[in-house]
Amino acid sequence: MLDLIVRALAWVLNTFLPTPPGRHRAGNTPPPHIVPPPPRFTERLDGAASALVRPYVLTPHERRHQRARRRALCLAALGTDTGPSHIHGVRVGAAR
Repeated sequence: MLDLIVRALAWVLNTFLPTPPGRHRAGNTPPPHIVPPPPRFTERLDGAASALVRPYVLTPHERRHQRARRRALCLAALGTDTGPSHIHGVRVGAAR
C-alpha cells in the first residue's frame, strides 16, 4: 500500500512540477563561459608626479593633540572625565 502511495505522489509531483534543469541532469548544457584575463599594466609610473610626503606623518602639534585625545579616552574608560573646558565658546565648569 505504501509503495502505491509513493508512486502516486511521485506521478503527481512530476506532472505539476517538472524537474528543473540542473548540473547533473541530462540535456543540452551551454558551453562554460571563459573569462579572458585582464590586460597587463604596460605604462611606466612617473615618480616625479607623485607627492613625497607620507600622509600618516604627523606634525608635533598634531601628535600632541592625538596624545591628549588618547589620554582622555584612557581616563574616561577609568571613570575620570577630562573633557574640554570650553564647549561652543561657553566655559564649562567641573561637575559636582
